[in-house]
Amino acid sequence: MAGRGTGPDFVESLARGLDVLACFDERRPRMTLSEIATATGLARPTARRLLITLEQLGMVRVDDGAFTLTPQVLRLGAAYLSSLGLWEVARGHLRRLVEHTGQSSSMAQLDGSDIVYVARVAVPKIIGLRVHIGTRFPALPTSQGKVLLAALEPAALDEALATPSRSGLPPLPRRDAESVAEEMRVVRTRGWALADEELAPGIRSVAVPVRDGRGDVQAAMNVTVNADETSVVRLTDELLPLLIEAARAITADWTLWQGRPPDQRAG
Repeated sequence: MAGRGTGPDFVESLARGLDVLACFDERRPRMTLSEIATATGLARPTARRLLITLEQLGMVRVDDGAFTLTPQVLRLGAAYLSSLGLWEVARGHLRRLVEHTGQSSSMAQLDGSDIVYVARVAVPKIIGLRVHIGTRFPALPTSQGKVLLAALEPAALDEALATPSRSGLPPLPRRDAESVAEEMRVVRTRGWALADEELAPGIRSVAVPVRDGRGDVQAAMNVTVNADETSVVRLTDELLPLLIEAARAITADWTLWQGRPPDQRAG
C-alpha cells in the first residue's frame, strides 16, 4: 500500500503509518508483526518502528505478541464527522425514519469509486453484509453510490470510476460506459436510485441525495431491506416517500447548521 504518493512534499512515513492503521478490520482485528508487514507490504523493521510509534501515541496496543487498535483511533473519524456536522444533524432524522419503516438506514459519501458509511441506524435483521460507520463498498452496485456518482460531472464521473476500489471485495463484472451513463441519467432525472441485489444476494435498497446549503449533493441516504421480505414495489411506493421526506428535513437542518457561527454549532 505504501509508495503510491508523488511529489516532493509527500510524506511517505505518514502514509505508511496510516497504512498500518487501515490494515485492521473486522476480519483482522488482531495481528502479529509479520501479518501486519504482509498486509501493508512493509518490511518487518519498518512495520515494527511504526507500531512502536503508534503504541506510544495510544492508537495500538500489544498483548502476547499481537497488536490491536485502541479506541483512540476513533478520534480520527470523530474529528471528520464533527467538522462536517452531518451526523449531529442527521441522527435524529435517521432514528425516526428507522422507527417508521422498521428497516435500517445509512448515510454515505463518495471516495473515489467507493462509498464510505458516515452514519447508520440499524435494526436487527439478517442481511448478507455487515455494515458499520467506516465500511467501504464499491459505489456503482449500491443505491447510495448511484446517487453520488450521478451528481458528478462527466469528467469527474469517469475519474471516479477509473479509481481502483479499496473496499477489499472481489472485483465486480465491468459495465460498458454507455449503460452506466444511461443509468446515471435516469437517477438524476428521477432523484433516487435503486439497487436490487446488485452488491450481494438478498440485499435491496433505495437511496436519495442529501444536499448542503448550496444545493450540492454531499451525501446519500438509504433504506436497506431483505429482498425476501420486502418487494421492490413496497420499497419504492411505501418506504421511498418516507426516505425522501427525511432527507429533505436533514438538508434543511444542515443548511441552518452551516449558516451558524462556528461557536454556535455544537448541539
